Amino acid sequence: MPQVRVHGPLKRLAGDRSEHRLDGRSVGEVLRALEVEHPAVAGWILDERGLIRPHINVFVNGERSGKATALRSEDRVEVLPAISGGCPQPDRRERQGAR
Repeated sequence: MPQVRVHGPLKRLAGDRSEHRLDGRSVGEVLRALEVEHPAVAGWILDERGLIRPHINVFVNGERSGKATALRSEDRVEVLPAISGGCPQPDRRERQGAR
């Protein structure tokens, strides 16, 4: 069975575990299996059409992948929510009062 690792807030929703062994022949199937095993995850990774949400990045063995990517039992799937927000660092002159 492929190993699925969830990161960030998804870990809490997935039973406070980052690693899961789930049955499935594609990324979409293992993500659906994760939702069945941990219903709190439902809607956070896959949308109502079963598509991977735009702010979620999925990698199989280090390669960016999509829902239809085929899996083998030894594959490792990483599910990462995108990081956004924050404020850019002001330029040095702005910090010194822009002389």
